[in-house]
Amino acid sequence: MKVMNKRVKGQGMTEYIIIVALIAVAAIGVYSFFGETIRNQVAGLSAEVSGQNSATQIQQAQNAANSADGVANQNYNLGTYNEGANQGGGGGGD
Repeated sequence: MKVMNKRVKGQGMTEYIIIVALIAVAAIGVYSFFGETIRNQVAGLSAEVSGQNSATQIQQAQNAANSADGVANQNYNLGTYNEGANQGGGGGGD
């Protein structure tokens, strides 16, 4: 009976690791397309908090979002994923 209990705990841990890995891969994919937009938005927020004008960062974030939108609307598969990631300019694939 104890052997079966260890297997169930091991199975649960394995499922948890797989789910965490899938979430990590999804986060990397999203960041590769929208990373530049996120960095520019954070730069704009930090400029505003410090009392400076962040119009440049806001414009750069909008430009990056438009670029990412254009890349996202194209059809990529696993064979051409790096091409799309490099076009996005978010710092993803090589």
